Parts: sequence; C-alpha cells; structure tokens
Amino acid sequence: MITNSSSGTNLHEIAPAIYRINTPVRIPGGSDFNFNQYLVADDEPLLFHTGPKQMFPLVAEAIGRVLPLKRLRHVAFSHFEADECGALNDFLAAAPAAGPVCSQVAAMVSVSDIATRPPRALADGEVLRTGRHAFKWLDAPHVPHGWDCGFMMELETRTLLCGDLFTQGGSGAEAITQGDILGPSEAFRQQMDYYAHAPQTAATLARLAREQPQVLACMHGSAWRGDGASLLRALSRSLASQANIPAAEGIDLAA
Repeated sequence: MITNSSSGTNLHEIAPAIYRINTPVRIPGGSDFNFNQYLVADDEPLLFHTGPKQMFPLVAEAIGRVLPLKRLRHVAFSHFEADECGALNDFLAAAPAAGPVCSQVAAMVSVSDIATRPPRALADGEVLRTGRHAFKWLDAPHVPHGWDCGFMMELETRTLLCGDLFTQGGSGAEAITQGDILGPSEAFRQQMDYYAHAPQTAATLARLAREQPQVLACMHGSAWRGDGASLLRALSRSLASQANIPAAEGIDLAA
C-alpha cells in the first residue's frame, strides 16, 4: 500500500501485525537508497526505528493507516543514530503515553539526555511484552556498529528486528523476499564498509543465529523470510573471510 504518492512511502505487513514502512530516497551521487521502520500493532503498539527527523511526517502518515498515532506506547531503536531515532522526540510529542526503548548503554550515553521522556533501558535478554507479542532484547555492541547496539527478537513470530544487518541499497521496493539478500548486502558493504569488525562479531552473530529467526526485519532493503540462523552464519563467514578476521574461538561457523 502506497501511503504517500509524492515520496513513495509504502506500508506492508511482513509478519502477523508487524508492518514495514518503507521510504525510497536519492542519496548524494544519485544512487537509490531506502529507510524502513517497523510498526507492531498490539495492545501497546511499538515502533522500531523512527527514521530521520525530516521523515517524521511520512512515517506518522503511514502509521495512521494502521492505528491512531497517539496510541503508540514504545519507540524503540537499535542504536543512537539519526536514521534510527532522529524523530524520537517528534513521536513522543505526538503520542503522550509513549516512551523510548533502547539498550542500557544507549540510555546511559545518549538517550537519557536527549529524549524528552526517560527511556526504558532493556538489559540483555530482558523481554518486553506489548500484548500478543513479546520482544527479547539482545545486546550486540559494535555489530555492525555502535557500542550501544542491540536488536529485538519477537518471540511469537520469530521476527528479528535486525537494524543495519543485511543493509541493501536500492529503493527496497520488495517488502519481503525469500531470495538472496546476503549477496546484495555484502556488495553494498564493500562500497562503504560500515562494520566495526570487533573481536566479538562472530560470537554475536552466532548468538543471534541461536535465536532461530524466521523473518529478518532489515532497516534498509527488503525484509527476508527463511532460515535466518543459516543466513546469519553465512554473514559471519563472509565477514571473517573478506576482512581477514578469524572466527571467535570455539565458534563453528559451519554449524
């Protein structure tokens, strides 16, 4: 569903009551790119990523196609960065009962100071229930970047809100795919490597794989449906081989 004909912002359900909001953009140099946010329609609606501040009207308009904006209760994000939470305070102003949700590190170093309401700082492994859905917070420092980085695993639909992992260029026209996203995402990374390549990267990806996700909700590009554990392990192998970084000790990347 196109929610704004001028921008091309569109809305699609990628898992039960989980909606991808996608806006295609042109970036310097004339290339196509895209930003995704994920709306969870539940007793306590949750938005994962806000988009940049200037995109607030487009995202708010798309949310309004599913539920009244003022019903939002949780505004969550992977790490502190403009496209993750640039419009955070705009959403808090529009939804009086909403509060930020982030990692404990993000709350400590940024969000407690910047946000107009105190954040709910989730501990590693802590579960946030929104009604029918339950979100397990997974700390992922420096994967792919940001000390404060983390992801949310939705336990009922096995949907991993995986932030900047598997970033794909282009407009993101296909809402969800079962095709190859590792190849396009690795090709994009090679143009501008945004990974921190931290010592624990392989261990973090192995831990995410153990969650057995069935849907990967990417922040840039198509969402993906399939054997998420295998895809995460394949990403780990690709990072280790191309960056010449040895796999973390004791982790079998072929498992």
